[in-house]
Amino acid sequence: MAGEAEAPRRAYGAFPRASHAPPRPRLEPVDREKTCPLLLRVFTKIGSHHFNEDFAVRGKEPRDEVQIYTWKDATLRELTDLVKEVAPEARRRNAKLSFALVYPDRHGRFVLREVGKTFSFGNGRLDDSLALAELGFQIGDYLDVAII
Repeated sequence: MAGEAEAPRRAYGAFPRASHAPPRPRLEPVDREKTCPLLLRVFTKIGSHHFNEDFAVRGKEPRDEVQIYTWKDATLRELTDLVKEVAPEARRRNAKLSFALVYPDRHGRFVLREVGKTFSFGNGRLDDSLALAELGFQIGDYLDVAII
């Protein structure tokens, strides 16, 4: 059957962390001229992330949504710059953005899992260079951004 050799998507809501595992190889960049972008639904909130319950009812997601067309090789730095265009709070010199993936678990309940942080004005130290695909993003997942 198709997909049998694949690892389980998200066992118990998170990827296993092994300290002895070698670093993941860098992803092949997407040819953005030939590959159709995906729609990424981004929800922003000042001060903290949304709660899991905020995503419980389809069609009643949080109102502070930004829809971005992008590719799976988009980095958190690219997404930070796009969020800054629509969220004035994210443009503050000392603003920090915390990113979380939001996806349904095996029981159909939404799970929010933090995946990285960036500074509004990048310094290259945090998770600026991490790509969506490296974070376990799958098409259909939401992105929740806390502006701190």
